[in-house]
Amino acid sequence: MKVLILGSGGREHTLAWKIAQSPLLTELFIAPGNAGTKELGTNVNIDVLDFNAIGEFAVRQKIDMIVVGPEAPLVAGITDYFRENRALRKIPVIGPSGQGAMLEGSKKFAKEFMIRNNIPTAKFQNVTLEDYEQGLDFLRTMEAPFVLKADGLAAGKGVLICETLQEAGKQLKEMLQGKFGDASKNVVIEEFLAGIEVSVFILTDGESYLMFPEAKDYKRIGDGDTGPNTGGMGAVSPVPFADKLFIKKVEEKIIKPTIKSLKNEKIDYKGFLYFGLMNIIGNPYVVEYNVRMGDPESEVVIPRVKSDLLDCFRAVTKKKLKKMKLEIDPRVVTTVVLASGGYPGSYEKGKEIRNLEKIKNSIIFHSGTSVSDGKIITSGGRVFAVTSYGTDMMEALARTYRNADIIDFEGKTCRRDIGFDL
Repeated sequence: MKVLILGSGGREHTLAWKIAQSPLLTELFIAPGNAGTKELGTNVNIDVLDFNAIGEFAVRQKIDMIVVGPEAPLVAGITDYFRENRALRKIPVIGPSGQGAMLEGSKKFAKEFMIRNNIPTAKFQNVTLEDYEQGLDFLRTMEAPFVLKADGLAAGKGVLICETLQEAGKQLKEMLQGKFGDASKNVVIEEFLAGIEVSVFILTDGESYLMFPEAKDYKRIGDGDTGPNTGGMGAVSPVPFADKLFIKKVEEKIIKPTIKSLKNEKIDYKGFLYFGLMNIIGNPYVVEYNVRMGDPESEVVIPRVKSDLLDCFRAVTKKKLKKMKLEIDPRVVTTVVLASGGYPGSYEKGKEIRNLEKIKNSIIFHSGTSVSDGKIITSGGRVFAVTSYGTDMMEALARTYRNADIIDFEGKTCRRDIGFDL
């Protein structure tokens, strides 16, 4: 099979690393890819939102399958674009329809879907600039802290947690006035759920699904969960408190009702579905849906999958997923993200990266890297995810941090406490 992966981050490098191991694969392309994916296949300089160019490339190269990494092309409707184009409709896309992608593309859509289908989640209210005063009234009915979420996509940074009513009112107005651009023209005010976060992932063909290993990621930039939200600074899998009883509750109360409701509402959904959950005294609540694999969760979840991922994707396209079983590695996997100085604010690119050849006992997944004059340089806020296996979490973390310290580039920063709360 000839496969095209769309995206350029750590998730896409991880998908490429796994798909490259499949005996079904004949040729792998990554658009646009990074310095790491270049070692596994052919990078193609095409923007993930340039559907015409993607379609032309797919026809020219006789691509057999497209695997979509990031959320933006899914929300923009790439799956529908291929299905509705006579020349492209025979090329399956791993990812939901544009309507299915609204589970991530619109917080309002997702919350209304959950409420309508009795899927446990926090109470909420959607607010626009016109009904700002009603938003303040809703905030007054709640206790601090207050959660404000940009309705649209904001690259993982559109969620604010405010400690006072005054701050929440101020931030709400700034968001509605364009703090996150068009993404925050609508803002979802949400009740704060006090508990422990965990992420659960499935792959579905719209009828049945495969459960992937769970993970816990760390969103804030600073140790002890301080500072602004990022796209994610590290992750661990498995998660000790997500035992069989908890996961059974997740399946019965959340996953099965979600799949059934998508089918009942005639929403075409084939691909990954990510459930961001809060464990509140042993009961799961949905914080958010994502319509793709997480990043950096991919870098701990996919290395634990022993089965052929490309074979699973093929089963999705043929609606034969119920015949598949996932074999999971029992070892613990941890990852720590190395970021550019200044991230998630402004940061410099183009810093030379050294010592990658010295890494042992870890897998390095590239996220924000490129090649210039034969040298690997930084090209993003999150630069690498350093991933390691271990018989327990401490062994995996020790390997990860040892290798994280070896990699060198100007301004390098990382959290030193990934997994310590577990």
